[in-house]
Amino acid sequence: MALSAIRILEHLEKHYMEFFKKKEEKPEKKVLPKTQAQKFWDFWKNLFFAAIAALLIKTFLIETSRVPTGSMKTTIEIGDFLFVNKFVYGSSSPRTIPFTNVVLPYFQLPAISEPERGDIVVFEYPGDRDELQPEIINNYVKRCIGIPGDTISIKEKVVFVNGKEAKRPPNIQYINNYVTPAGVANPSIFPKNAQFNEDNYGPIVVPKKGDVINLSVENVEAWRTIIDREFGRRVVTAEGDQILIDGKVVTNYTLTKDYYFMMGDNRDDSADSRFWGFVPRDKIVGQAFMIYWSWDPEIPFSDFFKLLSTVRINRIAKIVH
Repeated sequence: MALSAIRILEHLEKHYMEFFKKKEEKPEKKVLPKTQAQKFWDFWKNLFFAAIAALLIKTFLIETSRVPTGSMKTTIEIGDFLFVNKFVYGSSSPRTIPFTNVVLPYFQLPAISEPERGDIVVFEYPGDRDELQPEIINNYVKRCIGIPGDTISIKEKVVFVNGKEAKRPPNIQYINNYVTPAGVANPSIFPKNAQFNEDNYGPIVVPKKGDVINLSVENVEAWRTIIDREFGRRVVTAEGDQILIDGKVVTNYTLTKDYYFMMGDNRDDSADSRFWGFVPRDKIVGQAFMIYWSWDPEIPFSDFFKLLSTVRINRIAKIVH
């Protein structure tokens, strides 16, 4: 019995040895070098997929933004280039055709979180105070001061939210020592006809979706542009003591969007919500979180080497807060 088992094992060993020997002797398949045409198409195929990947990242994850003004100085300097976290507030498909003002229909993904007080927010500029929509679509960078439902007031340049002094940004600055007294109206202030100025402002409530606004000839100018923008066209008119929306007499209007109040950290050199009004939620693009490049924008790109010498190494990879 033991002899039979040994013979069986020897027989199996013989077959295994023959099998592996044949496998080793099997010639390897020769790989032919790629032709120039194959290399050409491989290059463009790889470039295409890289472009698609970059487009998806830019569309749904990380946007870039350049800072052209000093309204956030010194938190963000003129000439800083920012990475913007898009998915935190809900990424959207492209809103315009690149390098044009042609608006596209778009969809937006659910937000991970909503903008909070103190966030540095990148948003599409909604337009001047009395403007239905801006002539040029630009992204602005400001700090979120008020969220829907907050009451904002400014007393002697100090911001208060819901009756309490707001947390001051680390790099807040004022370049004008003069304070415009309360009651001295700035005709450029928001809303129209308000007896506010940039140093003594409000109180004003940041609107939220579902708020019912009672309308009258006395306050219609304060709400006209907001309502018109929600319709996407001019719909508010006043005839005598009556207010009409889209030709129908009304006494109130229910808002369809949430709004936010934005200000620059460079408080005396910032065109912000004090002058042009609230930012609707659907205009918010994302949250600025890091500077990836910085140089002096006053130097023209044609003088590249001089421009390159102005790179601010100490600002690259700096987290903004």
